[in-house]
Amino acid sequence: MSPIFPYLWYMLTKIQDIETQETIPEAEWQSQKVAHEKRVDALLNDYLEARSRQEKNPAMDFLFEYYAFRPSNFRKWSPGIGVNLSFSDFDELPEVSELTVDGDVAFVDPMVFPDKRISSLKWMLNMLENTQQSKPSFGCFGMHEWAMVYKTDNPRHNQLPMRMNPDELAAFVESRPLLCTHFDAFRFFTKPAKPMNKFELSREKFHETEQPGCIHSNMDLYKWAFKMYPWIPSFLILEAFELAMEARYIDMQASPYDMREHGMEPIKIETDSGRKEYKQKQEMIFEKGLPVREKIISHMQDLLNAVEK
Repeated sequence: MSPIFPYLWYMLTKIQDIETQETIPEAEWQSQKVAHEKRVDALLNDYLEARSRQEKNPAMDFLFEYYAFRPSNFRKWSPGIGVNLSFSDFDELPEVSELTVDGDVAFVDPMVFPDKRISSLKWMLNMLENTQQSKPSFGCFGMHEWAMVYKTDNPRHNQLPMRMNPDELAAFVESRPLLCTHFDAFRFFTKPAKPMNKFELSREKFHETEQPGCIHSNMDLYKWAFKMYPWIPSFLILEAFELAMEARYIDMQASPYDMREHGMEPIKIETDSGRKEYKQKQEMIFEKGLPVREKIISHMQDLLNAVEK
């Protein structure tokens, strides 16, 4: 077959896609872009200013060091796929290299999605769908952070004071069941703590053991969303980030670290009242996470449908 025919087929398909996509007037999408930037600035400016002074924030640092999505990227706006941006000035278009221009409209082009990433997209979509359909569990009480410092002289956040001395901490961990279902938390357990976990977790079984009640699974919605930037809209990445922020603060409040110098009162899971408080907050994060995960699944499915045409 002549190479001209696949090219003509591609161009015809692209024209049809452009005609069926929603077209947003220039003033409207520019307003969305500015609103996104202001929302990000309101969330991050104080933190970034403190970070420029070398001040540590263990809750927020985690969201940019562990997840490795830079604030500068986070501030960039993308409409995601399936949307045409009407424009009059090319230089005013969003700073997204995956934009394709056709006449007086621009759009995030799914045809430039790398083929080598399709398998990762399918894995993420399958994992998120499995998680969404799984029964939530709320019995871990945030013990994962305690298992990460169990019987170690080198805790992850060694600049922070502990709420218990090492012997008290070890005794408390040994008094409670470890019920972690999230591999990326489990892999930071200390060597003595890993055999104490009820579930056998591995990278290979990751998609089987995730469940929607887990604080870290809901926190990770931010990671799965930004991995598909700019094909997933920025508003959804931001929504997932705000959920991750809330979950991370709960995570650190329930940890063995004393976070009061950072304005966080402890959730004392070593007490009955503290475990009750943690469970209530965990259920709240679960409820908030359901629609966010559902939207990420929907946008990922749309992307997969587009790249597999």
